[in-house]
Amino acid sequence: MNPLYRNDKAGQFPNSWYADTVDIPRLRPVLKGEHRADVAIVGAGYTGLWAARTLASRGYKVIVLDAHRAGFGASGRNGGQVSSGYNASQPWIAKKLGDTRARALWDLAEDGKAQLRDFISTHAPEAHYHPGVAHGAYTPAEAKQHHADAEYLAETYGYDQIDALDRHSFQALVKSRLYKGGTVDRGAGHIHPLRYALALARDAEAEGAQLFDRSEVIRITHGTPATVHTGAGRIIADHVLLAGNGYLPHIERQVASRVMPINSFIGATEPLGDRWRDVLAENIAVADDRFVVNYFRMSEDHRLLFGGRESYSIGYPRDIKTALNARMTSLFPQLRGTQMSHVWGGTLGITMTRLPSIQAITPNILSCAGFSGHGVALSGMAGRVAAEAIAGQAERFDLMSSLPAGRFPGGGAFRAPLLTLAMTWFSLRDRLGV
Repeated sequence: MNPLYRNDKAGQFPNSWYADTVDIPRLRPVLKGEHRADVAIVGAGYTGLWAARTLASRGYKVIVLDAHRAGFGASGRNGGQVSSGYNASQPWIAKKLGDTRARALWDLAEDGKAQLRDFISTHAPEAHYHPGVAHGAYTPAEAKQHHADAEYLAETYGYDQIDALDRHSFQALVKSRLYKGGTVDRGAGHIHPLRYALALARDAEAEGAQLFDRSEVIRITHGTPATVHTGAGRIIADHVLLAGNGYLPHIERQVASRVMPINSFIGATEPLGDRWRDVLAENIAVADDRFVVNYFRMSEDHRLLFGGRESYSIGYPRDIKTALNARMTSLFPQLRGTQMSHVWGGTLGITMTRLPSIQAITPNILSCAGFSGHGVALSGMAGRVAAEAIAGQAERFDLMSSLPAGRFPGGGAFRAPLLTLAMTWFSLRDRLGV
């Protein structure tokens, strides 16, 4: 079965708390017949929508295709964390790429957060940006490393938004005895991701972009112009942007060899009322330091939205709730007996280094993918810089494409079994505490 439909019905949002708290728009038309465009965009998530909005505002004729609908994929079902930087430390990036390029990449990521905050402030206040993301550590050594990374950012880039917390201070903020310290980043934050995605779609259309739902791309014919084929139509376009991330079918080998889809899952508890302060002292988001990560935050109606448990098979497990509940209550025994009202899964794209894979497949076909769970701000900025490159200003696209993503051993054919083996080891290591 096509992985686009293995876990979802065509065009229907999952049974998430997010989908239950939005006014779901009508499905847009299916692409039929032949169309001509300056730019064809595959994928109506943050990347594709930011690119469409940017290009359409500059007068380009833009068509956006989605196999399901705008905001359907990871952009509409993620944990909502707006993180700083990348899914690798800045000292590591500086060692790989040099201090000057690492600083430019940091500044670009900061621009991504600012872009998101400004858009939500002016176009999507219903997405409710709240500042604060804490990172928990399970050992004193891990907490020490978090503190060192925060000190590096303050001393090297003047980023003074991160507070280093010892065990007692962190447990006063995030009320789990398993954490032995950590940090809280006041320059990061969290949002309602689906409301943000739907607002981006509305605004892209207002700027003149055309969006088509239930229009799966089945192949792309390279050339100048390129041709994007769907089941019922095609687009002849001067430029193509691939922005499907973990939901992109195997239509470009260079993307498949660098980006692997994995599944992550989220549960929403019943409303906790005043009990929410038994979990968090403030309305912040939290991610912990395990390789197989936990992430959580409070909803606007005081449900705990708790996510984690990566899966490397195409299909979701039959029982998502039990495993999520076990992870949640191991961190917060005070929530034992609390029911989950919603559970859902989603697919994201990861790379070997957990850094985004930004690349030019051909001079007129670009790809942005592999945000590795760190993409709420970064994926939108990637769409912005891809649009700039299409418009003839490629400096920031070239900067992002310098991030070392790399190919999976054996390319697309062997990425899943090799990474599954590695992740099984990391999961075992987490459980053993080694």
